[in-house]
Amino acid sequence: MTTLIQVLVSGLAIGGVYALIAMSFSITFTTTKTLNFAQGEFVAVGAFLGVTVLYLLARAGGGGEVSFASLPPWASAGLNYPVATLVAGLVLGVLGLLLFVVAVRPFAGKAGMNWVMSTIGFGIIVQSLGLAVWGPAPVNVPSPFGDDVIRVAGAGIRPQEILILAVAILLMLGLDRVMRGTRIGKAMRAVASNPQAASLMGINVAAMMLGAYALSSLLAGIGGLLVAPIASASLFLGMGIALKAFSGAIVGGLDNPRGCIVGGFALGLLESGVALWSAEWREIVIFLLIILVLAVRPNGLFGAQSLDKV
Repeated sequence: MTTLIQVLVSGLAIGGVYALIAMSFSITFTTTKTLNFAQGEFVAVGAFLGVTVLYLLARAGGGGEVSFASLPPWASAGLNYPVATLVAGLVLGVLGLLLFVVAVRPFAGKAGMNWVMSTIGFGIIVQSLGLAVWGPAPVNVPSPFGDDVIRVAGAGIRPQEILILAVAILLMLGLDRVMRGTRIGKAMRAVASNPQAASLMGINVAAMMLGAYALSSLLAGIGGLLVAPIASASLFLGMGIALKAFSGAIVGGLDNPRGCIVGGFALGLLESGVALWSAEWREIVIFLLIILVLAVRPNGLFGAQSLDKV
């Protein structure tokens, strides 16, 4: 029972991050038929932006000596952590707008996949600027609820894991409600279904595409700061997270946001379970599963079947 609880909580926590980022991939893909391959760098930059805000707030609070490389526990106390999360998300949302304008829109509607290299290049630029500003060293980020382990039936649960799961679920429920129950959500779904028809119906297609990239990048920024107290903030943090989140989106079905959520959580639980058995086999088992799923279901478990018109 102890082992099961440990696997479930850890798996659901990291799976929540994977599900958030997987959903961000789905948002841009369904709306623009493109993907942001700089999402990993956005996750890392979001973490460091959040750390920077925490550092500035801690210094302004005057609670004592503050080091950016290792923030004191009280730096995340009170409203500091929510404010830092909000700022990181908003700034990354603006960065997502810039990415779309510079690296995606010039190639939209044209043959080929030039946007793949342009988004990768944008991510490399963002990472290089981050290295110039913050350096390559990882930064320890305190959890807003402290680092004391909560014991449940003998299993050790960190408060940050509960926070990650709670925030991820709230965000995903909110986004699902927006996408299915509001005019903006319906407009985005109409653009995803048929941009030409949506334009004829008076929907601003360009604005919907911009909004999709802003929302996708905002989720990356929030996810980066959520996971930072567990994994430490690093400019190389996001690549592995984004790769596994993308894998979860592929397994669940890239064109199905709810399927992406299921895929992200499933991948987190699988990773946690395999790591408990043998950490060396974690990546092997995960990607073998992805290959197996795609061999049987090329569009993912919940993805729509594509039809080729002739």
